[in-house]
Amino acid sequence: MMALDKVDTDIVRRMQQDGKLTNAKLASELSLSETPCWRRLKRLEEEGIITDYQANLDRRKLGFGVMAFVQLTCNQHDEDTTQAFEKLIQQCDNVLSCHNTTGAADFLLQVVAKDLDDYSRFVDQVLRKLPGVSAIVSNISLRELKASTRLPV
Repeated sequence: MMALDKVDTDIVRRMQQDGKLTNAKLASELSLSETPCWRRLKRLEEEGIITDYQANLDRRKLGFGVMAFVQLTCNQHDEDTTQAFEKLIQQCDNVLSCHNTTGAADFLLQVVAKDLDDYSRFVDQVLRKLPGVSAIVSNISLRELKASTRLPV
């Protein structure tokens, strides 16, 4: 793990807040000249601390009114089944995140859908066809209190 000094931490924090921040503006905010600021930013990218830049979208304004948290339990854990499962999950755009977890279920998915009918189709056409899955438990979000991808640096 790469140790971050105060300047690196400030760069990461500001870039999380605004990924469109120009190097000139970032350098100005940090009281650095542009070249050292650019070098630090590039090093953070090369070290894998900063992995990507993206726009945050409002799912509701794009028509995704349903957010579900889905627990999947598997009855097959062999290598071939697991690889097939993981490949299918990676290809599924409705799945925002998938975690292999401890507890009652093997996997926890965060899934979006346009509406309940769309979610029902997703369960029938995708989740029920995943290899090795023996149980599906869905929890539909009634209200989102907080959603963030920002880390507390």
